[in-house]
Amino acid sequence: MNSIIKIGIIGDYDGRPSHLATDDALKHCAAKLGLAVESKWLSTDILEEGVEQKLSGFDGLWCAPGSPYKSMIGAINAIRFARENNYPFIGTCGGFQHAVIEYARNVLQIKSIQDVEFDPYSPNMFITALSCSLIGQERHITIANNSKMHDIYGTTEIEEKYNCNFGLNKDFQTKLDQNGFNIMGTDEEGEARIVVLKENNFFVATLFQPQLSSTYEIPHPLILAYLSCAQDFKIADKI
Repeated sequence: MNSIIKIGIIGDYDGRPSHLATDDALKHCAAKLGLAVESKWLSTDILEEGVEQKLSGFDGLWCAPGSPYKSMIGAINAIRFARENNYPFIGTCGGFQHAVIEYARNVLQIKSIQDVEFDPYSPNMFITALSCSLIGQERHITIANNSKMHDIYGTTEIEEKYNCNFGLNKDFQTKLDQNGFNIMGTDEEGEARIVVLKENNFFVATLFQPQLSSTYEIPHPLILAYLSCAQDFKIADKI
């Protein structure tokens, strides 16, 4: 039997549909790849301290939907650990928003986001209310040509499911893209739906939730790619 691929899920599990879908999607994709995958939910409040000790045993990290989290700091700490140590990482919905905030805070060094009183759950210059709610919606996304996302999906036009009210402020997209966190998927209005940190092996954040459309019959290509990278990461770690 293959050694077990361990995935740490950053989020406060409460049995909501998106959380059940996250667990199920990992099973769908593991079965397709012939991998043994074990996932563990990590409440954000336990990640405020000792992050390296708590996360270093995993082969991949996933920041799940469900914000506001119990601890914004815990979620940010975990995302930073994944980014700085090149762990396979995917952030979906709330994970997308917090990946953007982590990058703005710790890489771009934007002072307003570094302020201890910064509230990511209120509209601000980086994360804003969407012009139209995407709760329970399925929408069209255009993927950049000659990109990692294009390689994964095999197309430039996709449909994905959402369950969110907040997204990346369009005015902030250029700054983010020009500083290494690249916009690789946009909606009909040119607003970011997929961002990728190209310098890492796999660091992807999506405003949509790929887990909502993954099934045993058709496992989601993005999650398949994520688990394949986690497998490679585990193997490389043993060399």
